[in-house]
Amino acid sequence: MNYIKVNHEKCTQCGLCVNVCRGVLGMGINGPEVVKELCINCGHCVAVCPKEALDHVNIPLINQIPLGEMPVLDADTAARFIRSRRSIRSYKETPVPREEIVKLLDIARFAPTACNSQGVVYHVIDKPDTLRSITAATIDWAEGEMKKSSPLSNSPWAHNTAAQIENYRQTGKDVVLRDAPCVVIAMADKSLMPLGRDNTHFSFSYAQIYAPAIGLATCWGGLFEYCATAGYQPILRLLNLPENVTITGALMVGYPQYQYKRLVDRDPLKVTWQ
Repeated sequence: MNYIKVNHEKCTQCGLCVNVCRGVLGMGINGPEVVKELCINCGHCVAVCPKEALDHVNIPLINQIPLGEMPVLDADTAARFIRSRRSIRSYKETPVPREEIVKLLDIARFAPTACNSQGVVYHVIDKPDTLRSITAATIDWAEGEMKKSSPLSNSPWAHNTAAQIENYRQTGKDVVLRDAPCVVIAMADKSLMPLGRDNTHFSFSYAQIYAPAIGLATCWGGLFEYCATAGYQPILRLLNLPENVTITGALMVGYPQYQYKRLVDRDPLKVTWQ
């Protein structure tokens, strides 16, 4: 109950911290105080205080960055920026500097998570030999799955998978990781599942939206993810990950080989009201 610290000389008892954290904070005689042990360390209470009167042991005020006058994109610019994101499957051979990957993932970690559970960690592979081995192992797994009744062979996109396997066997082209120079593998503790996979989706969405701002392109590595989450041992031995974690997603990262000139439409919006 002592994780909230109040500077009573600065506190005006405006109640903003209580309003953004109802159920945890309440307004006492001397200012805000913890009324129920339900804190998830989101930091809202510290971030909203206009007088810097509140501090939190786990989210210290000293580590929070003042926003000032936060610039806001106009609606048209924001819409065009979001709509211009594409899943890129053709990359330049140029390696991505590791500091750029760190920059990308340092934004991804700020994505929303269930009850602020966070818990997503990343394993980055940028060695060409390892990437080729991942592709080969994934194809071996997919080929085996397609020969029996399985979620992969019964998928609506089974014919796409069959074509990918055939293409790889005939040409050796990387149809799994698309010759991306880097792959980010997301993981979460097994005890955190299935929240870990949901949190990964949010995290990778942030990464995919932010990537173009630093000149990078991304694509979700779906077939590899299916292979890894199925527990395919050749892949798991190749990655040599800790026993307590499970793979929750994979994202290809690189520099785009082509620039798209148009915003592509999608299915019409469907909304119901009640």
